[in-house]
Amino acid sequence: MNRLWDQIGAISSRLFQNKRFRKCFFSALAVLFILQLYFVREMLAAEVLFGIVFAIVLLLCGMFYLVGAVGERGLDLAEAGIRVAARSARWSFSAVEDFSRKQFRHRHSQSAP
Repeated sequence: MNRLWDQIGAISSRLFQNKRFRKCFFSALAVLFILQLYFVREMLAAEVLFGIVFAIVLLLCGMFYLVGAVGERGLDLAEAGIRVAARSARWSFSAVEDFSRKQFRHRHSQSAP
C-alpha cells in the first residue's frame, strides 16, 4: 500500500513541476469552486422561493378554513334565530287563533236598542 502512495506522490510531484499543468489544475479548481458557490446560491434562492410559495398556500388555506368556520358558526346562529322566530310565530298564531274563537260580546249581554 505504501508503494502505491509513493507512486502517486512521485507522479503528482512531477506533474506539479510542470507550469502549464499547475495553471490548468488551479483554473479547474477555481471553476469548480465558483460553480459550487453558484449552485449553493441557486439552491438557497430556490429554497426561499419555495418558502414564499408555501407561505402563500398556507395563508390561503388558513383563510379558507376561517371563512368556513365563520360560515358554519353563522349557520348555527341563524338556526337558533330561526327557532326563536318559529317559536314566536307559533305563539302568535295560537294567540290569533284563540282570539278569533272568542266572541266579541259576552254571552249574556243584550244588544242596544
